[in-house]
Amino acid sequence: MIWLANCLLAALAVTAQTGGSGPPQTATNDVAWAALEYLVGDWAGEGSGSPGQGAGGFTFKWDLDRKILVRTNFADYTATKERPAFSHRDLMLVYADPTGSGLRAIYFDNEGHVINYAVRAARDPFLVEFASDPAARNPRYRLSYTRAGNGAVSIKFEIAPPGKPDAFSTYIEARARRK
Repeated sequence: MIWLANCLLAALAVTAQTGGSGPPQTATNDVAWAALEYLVGDWAGEGSGSPGQGAGGFTFKWDLDRKILVRTNFADYTATKERPAFSHRDLMLVYADPTGSGLRAIYFDNEGHVINYAVRAARDPFLVEFASDPAARNPRYRLSYTRAGNGAVSIKFEIAPPGKPDAFSTYIEARARRK
C-alpha cells in the first residue's frame, strides 16, 4: 500500500509539473513545430549520379499524440572498386525540451552514432536546422532542410572539427522530393 501511494504521489507530482499535457509549450516552440509540419510525409532522394553514389529517402511522422516527430532515414550505396555495398539507417526523435528552452532532437544510426541536437526552424523563409551541441573533443554536426520549391527540399549535412565548433564544412548535399 505504501509503495502504491508513493507511485500515485510521484505521478501527481509529474502531472503538476507538466500541467498534465506533456512538455511545456512556448510561442517559440509553436513556431518551430509549425515549420516542421512541412516535412511531415514520405520523401525520396532525387538527383543524378552514377551507380555507387547511393539512393535513399526519409519519412517524418507525428507520434505520441503529436508530442514528438519521428524521422526515419535510409541510404543504400552500391559497391565500388574502393568499398563494398552498404546501407545507412537512422532514427531521429524531435521533442519539446522539458525545460521549455525550445525543441531538441536525438539521433541514432546503425553505425553507432548518438547525436543530441538543438532545433531551429522558421516558416518564411523555410529552414529547419539541427545543430549538435558543441563539445571540445568531438566533431559538431549540422543538418539543414531548406524549401526548394515544387514539393522539394534541399538537404545539407555539415561537420565541424573538434575544437572548432563553427568551422562547418559540407559533407553531404542532397535534394528530396515529396512522394
